Amino acid sequence: MTLNEEKKNLRRRMRALRLVADQKEGPDAGRGLTVNGLPRRADLGIGPGTVVAGYWPIVTEIDIRPLLARLEQEGAVCALPVVADPDGPLVFRIWGLADPLEEGPRATYHPLPTAPEVTPEVLFVPLLAFDAEGYRLGQGGGYYDRTLEALRANGLVTAIGVGYAVQQVERVPHGPHDARLDWLLTEHALTRVSS
Repeated sequence: MTLNEEKKNLRRRMRALRLVADQKEGPDAGRGLTVNGLPRRADLGIGPGTVVAGYWPIVTEIDIRPLLARLEQEGAVCALPVVADPDGPLVFRIWGLADPLEEGPRATYHPLPTAPEVTPEVLFVPLLAFDAEGYRLGQGGGYYDRTLEALRANGLVTAIGVGYAVQQVERVPHGPHDARLDWLLTEHALTRVSS
């Protein structure tokens, strides 16, 4: 079986599993991210003025917005991703909870073009599956792998995979272009990935 076939099979299985987790956990899971992430924001390198990029949850992705709201209250500068080039890395624009959004590709929402672009220092990354080594399986577009490669080439960024605890698998199939995460955040725990 090829790497792409392995990923395709795992995506199919994990989408179904994430749907069940979303129906079962729902809003409580988003609160769990806040309970586990907010007290350890200093461990993640988040303080006043830190540029923190999240995501607008699509379909059954776990909702990071409650945590982003609390980080914004604590003085972090929050941003959301924008697909500027379908074959390039994501760009990020400042976003606050009261700011308007516009529809983007693949059922995403992002800040208006008038919102300033920023470079995140901390990046919360949605996923379909993850493993203890910090590998993640995304939707298959490669956006976050390209983005992490570009951000890491230009300096330090902390990448935090965000998902339901049940999305952890023994091994995520990965190749040389699959970027590893630094931390894993679920509704139950925040865990540093060992080097």
